[in-house]
This record gives sequence, C-alpha cells and structure tokens, in this order.
Amino acid sequence: MSDAASSPGQNTEPLPPARPPAAGATGPRMPVSAQEHRPGPDRPGKQRDAFFDNAKYLAIVLVAMGHSWEPLKSESRFLAGMYMVVYAFHMPAFIVISGYFSRTFDMRPDQLKRLITGVAVPYILFETAYTLFKNLVTGSHDAISLLDPWYLTWFLIALFVWRLTTPIWRLLRRPLPLAVGIAMLATIAPDIGNDLDLQRVLQFLPYFVLGLYMKPEHFRRMRRRAVRIASVPVFAAALAAAWWAVPHVETAWFYHRDSAQELGAPWWCGPVMTLALMACALLLTVCFFAWVPRRKTWFTALGAGTLYGYLLHGFLVKFADYRGWFDYDWLHRPLGELLVTALAGSAVTVLCSRPVQRVFRFAVEPRMEWAFAQDAAALARGRQEMREPEKAALSRS
Repeated sequence: MSDAASSPGQNTEPLPPARPPAAGATGPRMPVSAQEHRPGPDRPGKQRDAFFDNAKYLAIVLVAMGHSWEPLKSESRFLAGMYMVVYAFHMPAFIVISGYFSRTFDMRPDQLKRLITGVAVPYILFETAYTLFKNLVTGSHDAISLLDPWYLTWFLIALFVWRLTTPIWRLLRRPLPLAVGIAMLATIAPDIGNDLDLQRVLQFLPYFVLGLYMKPEHFRRMRRRAVRIASVPVFAAALAAAWWAVPHVETAWFYHRDSAQELGAPWWCGPVMTLALMACALLLTVCFFAWVPRRKTWFTALGAGTLYGYLLHGFLVKFADYRGWFDYDWLHRPLGELLVTALAGSAVTVLCSRPVQRVFRFAVEPRMEWAFAQDAAALARGRQEMREPEKAALSRS
C-alpha cells in the first residue's frame, strides 16, 4: 500500500510531543506496529526458549515417523505397538505447547492478523494444494473443499478455532473440566459429521485448554531428575501395554476423529476411552517433556520451523504411498522399517531448516500487509519519531 493511501491527512505540521500520563491514569494503548515487534512468548525470534523449540522439533519428528509407520505397521506387531505409543502423546504434547503459547491471545489487531496469515491462509493454501497434488499424482478428480480438512490440515483449522475461543476459556472459572466434558460428549455424537473436522477439534480441546493454564514452573517440575528417572519404566510399561493392545484395541481411537458408534463400539465407550486415553496422553507427555533438552542443541533452531516440516512432509509421505513405494516386501522387515524411520526423521529435519523456510514462507507465513488496514495513529507516531532526530540535530547546530 502506498504512503498516500495510508496517510492520515495532508497537514505536515509536526505533532505535539506526547505527555506522560498523570499519576493513576492509564497510558495510551501501544500502537499495533510496536505490538508486532515487542518481545513475547508467542513471537518467534524474540527471547526464544530452547526447551520449547527442542520439544516442538522432537514432537514433529515423531509425527513424521508415525506417518511413515502407518503403511508398514499391519505386518509388525512391535511397530504397531510403537505406533500406538507415539500416537498416544505426540499430538497432545504439541497441542499443549500450542495452548501454552496462546495464553496472551486477547483479540488484539496484531494477534488477529497473525492468526489470519499464520493459520487461516496456510490452511486455505495447503488444503487446496493437497487436493491438487492428489489429483495430479493419482489421476483422480477430487473437488477442493475447505470445509473438509484433508490429511494434515485439520490441525490448522483446529488451532484457528481454539485460539479464537481463548478469551472465553480464560474467562471461565473451571475451564478444563468443561473442555473434558465437551470432548466426552463429542465421542457419543456421530451426527457432528466431518465439517471442519469438528470431532478432532472437540476431542483434542482439553489439551489446548490445559496448555492455556500451564505456567513455566509446571514445565520445570517435569524436567526434574526424579521425573526423568521415573519416565524410563513408564515408557517401557507403555510399550509392553501397547504390544498387548495391538490385536485388541482399534487404532482409530488414537486419531480422535470418530465417535464411539462410528468405531462400532457402544456409546458409553466414548466417554470412558476419552478419559483413559487422556490419562495415558498426559502421563506420556510428562515423560516426553522430562527428556527434552533444556539447553541449545544442533536442532534447537529447527524448532522455529516445525509448521513447515508438518505441512510439507505430508507431500512426501503421500507421494510414496500413491506410488506404492511402501509395498516392497523388504521394507516390511526390521531393517526396512529402520530405514523408513530414519528417512522420515531426516526429511522432516530438512523441511524445518531455514533454507526451506525461505522458499515456502510465502505459503506458511505470508506477510500480506496489503490485505490489512493501516493504523493511522501508529503511522502518525512513526513519522513523528522519524522527525525527532532531525529536530535534535537542528537544535545542536
């Protein structure tokens, strides 16, 4: 947008200097331009915490590995058990972090702008891109539908809904029990349908609300030495339980996208499984956070690009699936499974890197300044700040 279009007027006289507020009075609201550049827990590149970047990277690696195991797990009980354990906590852990960094969301214009450019627009672009990609590779003719999230894009629409409702959850006195109740009710409501993948939005909601109310000391407690030690037998017990559960438990329960009736279970199984899976998810999430490094590591910087890895790795997994690459017999043996796991982890690592971020920033983090109205008051203050050095120089001459 040109300066002329955004100019508040033609008066070129300097604005009067701002006066400090009187004692007890509330100061002027920070301009949007300043809000966008102030340090904060939800602003990348500003006082980033290595722990959370490490946690996001490790969680996204588990996501990619889990997706690569899906075509292979039917012939390996051990891999199927690993798949269950990973799916029990990897998205809950990621959603808890998303909720934690949404604590300050209060509908400010700069926050809404980031929500649109960082969540809504990527959802539209990738939902369209995935459909076109499938049609191109498979020769199908699927229609583009923004109401039916496909594959990975459900998380974007869920994050959009969760973050918009953040002020409501911050207002309530007992938000977590309410969110758990909503998740339980969703599992007995098959009529919710597939629009916006609302089943997942509602069933994963408690983890987001939990993140909203977590504090830094909660994460510090998880990283205590006693918790790290205890997490080892807990993970071992989880793997043993998952190995036993493979032939007895439907894996779709861990996706949180269907009601109990749709999974062929009695309605009462929905609320029971919600509580059981939530207990497992929270326990394993604590164990996961306990082993996340607190210091900067070689992969800490990659934590800032996890959304890139999340959205882009789906093209690789689906391309391999469409081309039948997972059908080779040798990939269904231990060495083949290890190779696929290593390739998935390596690929998502590359996709989180800064060169990939620079290439795909137009789709994942578009700036889109042209789409938003300018704050006239902020622009006027900005011009005044630019004139101050010139006035100071003239006064010294």
